[in-house]
Amino acid sequence: MGSDNSLMKVMRLLQFTDSAFPVGTFSFSNGLETASFEKIVTDAATLEDFTRSQSHQAAYSDGVAALLAHRAASAGEYSQVLKIDHYLYGFKMNDESRQMSTRMGKKLAELAVRLYDNKFLKDLLEDINNNTTPAMYPVMQGVLFALAGIDEKELFCSHQYGVINMVLGAALRCVRVSHYDTQLILERLSEETESLYNEASEMQLKDMNAFYPQLDILASLHEKGNMRMFMN
Repeated sequence: MGSDNSLMKVMRLLQFTDSAFPVGTFSFSNGLETASFEKIVTDAATLEDFTRSQSHQAAYSDGVAALLAHRAASAGEYSQVLKIDHYLYGFKMNDESRQMSTRMGKKLAELAVRLYDNKFLKDLLEDINNNTTPAMYPVMQGVLFALAGIDEKELFCSHQYGVINMVLGAALRCVRVSHYDTQLILERLSEETESLYNEASEMQLKDMNAFYPQLDILASLHEKGNMRMFMN
């Protein structure tokens, strides 16, 4: 499946990172809907703080899992991919985060099998369908990017962009901000990606951390709240 064609790799990276890639990212706000309702995020400044917190939490948890899954898939270590998948599922503190990740992960696995004729992917989807493994989205990203010949730095950039863009896209519907505001925030947070990668790339499963308790509290409030523009 891999290719030495650098242009093809760029095209795949754009395809997998596109917000229109059909895995359902537009259905989620990463807690922003509740943060807006509770008047925690009200303008561009508070949106930037919130999005940075989401970016850092993702880098040190989901980002680590994605990188480790990429390395395992690159080495053909199928059982290690399953181990990472289960570990990340157990790491999530709230039900909506698990639900969001597994729904998107299963969609990504289903799509990957349609795109590529690959036994590793087929076995993985079979285990997902048999409820043998949960299909966490970052893990599925790591596997797909590895088998598509996209390196782990590009995977990490794509992962971080996805998290940031999910929040900023939702913000245009729930916060008083403009496209100019969200693009400036994206530009500033993108500058932090290299340092986040340098840290996350040295971490193992046991090193994962995501201590942003406000984010988990907002997620728990959303589970019982009436705000339902987004699924979480």
